Amino acid sequence: MTAKPVFKQLMSAVLVLVLLAVNLPLAYERQADDPALPVKARSLHVHRPRPKPFAFPDGGRQLIPAYRFVALYGTPGNPALGALGDQPLADSIMRVQQLASQYQPLTAQHVMPTLEIIATIASETPTDNGDYSQEVPTAQLEPWVAAARQAGVYVVLDLQSGRSDFLTQAKEYEPLLKQPNVGLALDPEWRLTPTEVPLVQIGTVDITEVNQTLDWLAALTKHERLPQKLVVLHQFRLDMIQNRQALDTSHNNLALVIQMDGSGPQSTKLDTWRTITAGAPPDVHFGWKNFYHQDPALLDPAGTMAVQPQPWYVSYQ
Repeated sequence: MTAKPVFKQLMSAVLVLVLLAVNLPLAYERQADDPALPVKARSLHVHRPRPKPFAFPDGGRQLIPAYRFVALYGTPGNPALGALGDQPLADSIMRVQQLASQYQPLTAQHVMPTLEIIATIASETPTDNGDYSQEVPTAQLEPWVAAARQAGVYVVLDLQSGRSDFLTQAKEYEPLLKQPNVGLALDPEWRLTPTEVPLVQIGTVDITEVNQTLDWLAALTKHERLPQKLVVLHQFRLDMIQNRQALDTSHNNLALVIQMDGSGPQSTKLDTWRTITAGAPPDVHFGWKNFYHQDPALLDPAGTMAVQPQPWYVSYQ
């Protein structure tokens, strides 16, 4: 055999190998997407790297103790329910960013501007499903969550569950809670028994229901590989959260805040603050609420941060 035919055979073999190297992975990808093929054949799919996990503005995935929060509270388009409803989306983001910037010189932590949106609104009349709580559709809140994420703003979904329960309502907002910049608030003031009506009495919740909701949210956060989530528990009377000492604080992917959200003269609010913060479960942080219209004298940012223990979460209604 001469050298020339041998050389041609070698070149042909090299060409075949090159074509296989180029086309085989593409064939595997097509097979992986073909539901008609058996599982074993589809398993030849070439794995691509996962996207980089979401991180907060400081580059981390933990909220507390890295951040403190300053929030506008309310429901879009409804000024009667709080400051968040006073203006449209873009202006709400700008307003809370400016508000948060006033707090930044007062703390060593990063200050996270936050929108606390009432997602389920207590109603004094029966709603369609009879639970005395009007659920805002997720589709209506999605633009707020998306715009907030783009602007580096956190979102907390507040539940006023009426005659429903917190876990049932939280699950209705699972698509939004799968977003990395969305946390949850539970408001026992509006958690009612089957015979109670909003605005007639102050509601209560047993810690068992709270813990069940935390278990579900922590599992969702873990499954979706999400960063730590903020959970806010509203309280201005001790009996609003029954058996509070049994609060489960073991979920490292949840940052827990008990917010004293009572209004009135500052002397009364400070008395309530001391009551709520005394004897709290371990690993719990505290939040303060300023009311533009219901507090006779509104604390400025310096006065708010002078409260002891210093609040980790400050909201404006």
